[in-house]
Amino acid sequence: MKLRALLLATSLLVPLASSALADQPTGGMRVAVVDVQRAMMQTEDGLRVQATLKKEFDKKQQELNKKQADLQKQKEDIDKQAKVLSKDAYEKKLGDLQKQMMELQSLFVDYNKELEKQQKEKTEPIFEKIMAIVKRIATTENYDIVVDKTTVAYVRADLDLTDKAITMYNSGQIPTPTPTGSASNK
Repeated sequence: MKLRALLLATSLLVPLASSALADQPTGGMRVAVVDVQRAMMQTEDGLRVQATLKKEFDKKQQELNKKQADLQKQKEDIDKQAKVLSKDAYEKKLGDLQKQMMELQSLFVDYNKELEKQQKEKTEPIFEKIMAIVKRIATTENYDIVVDKTTVAYVRADLDLTDKAITMYNSGQIPTPTPTGSASNK
């Protein structure tokens, strides 16, 4: 079933690709790749964002570790008192401890969501600038398609525009970014 679908897709794409290549005045489609994630994170702004987020993460992680250690100590104390506490008192303390553990888990989830939101807010402008740079490179160097490198199994090193995009970004050669999602087909 999968093989049949693959053969059908291939039989449909080969004629389209052939006609697209035939329409090219130079005789071939120019394709390049860029590792968008690496480009974003290796710019000077990207490195600063990573450092800021790491500090925030480490701070929150220390807070969570402290709370977890406190809860572990409480559990050990409850276990030590198990023989002298009444059954009701023991169950109440265990119930309170479980509630605190659930609150800690909830806090962990909240911290993760907050950090993800901060990362998105801080990296979105970098992403838009990188995409504008990629568009500029593609336009000035006559590339027909620029594909994210992470989606390609193999590419020659000379077709990778990542380092060029990082250099342009860091040197301030940033065109006015287009809104996200409009970098393609324009």
